[in-house]
Amino acid sequence: MPRIALYAGSFDPVTNGHLDVVSQAVGLCDRLVVAIGVHPGKAPLFPVEERLAMVREVFEPVAKGAQCELECTTFDDLTVTAAKRANATILIRGLRDGTDLDYEMQIAGMNGTMAPQIRTVFLPASPTVRPITATLVRQIAGMGGDVSHFVPKAVARRIKTKFAR
Repeated sequence: MPRIALYAGSFDPVTNGHLDVVSQAVGLCDRLVVAIGVHPGKAPLFPVEERLAMVREVFEPVAKGAQCELECTTFDDLTVTAAKRANATILIRGLRDGTDLDYEMQIAGMNGTMAPQIRTVFLPASPTVRPITATLVRQIAGMGGDVSHFVPKAVARRIKTKFAR
């Protein structure tokens, strides 16, 4: 039976932190499903189609290098429901610090109650990417700052184009 993991997030935009988590996750499963959460009440920087394209462009070479199948999808319901749809038995969550751990432990407990067959696996962020958040990347870019140290090159190009308008 293949090991299927689901890594959910907004990926708005994809950051080097996300890439770090995916680089670790592909060694733990046979198929990694990257699921982009779509929330009607939020106004993302990038439309979902463009986020899907970024996810594929950045994560596919990493997955291929690890001989892990990559699937990219969207969801607008509970992460645990998306995991069930994908037949995932593992939920991947990245941790930057103790604050993340406290929050993620609560979520893992709730998900574990709703779907005990799905395990949450926490992956610690590498030291170089710990301070990176998509929110900070958006703020820096929106104020004309250089985000090239925080996102993959392909994403930096898209951000530069987005804010050049």
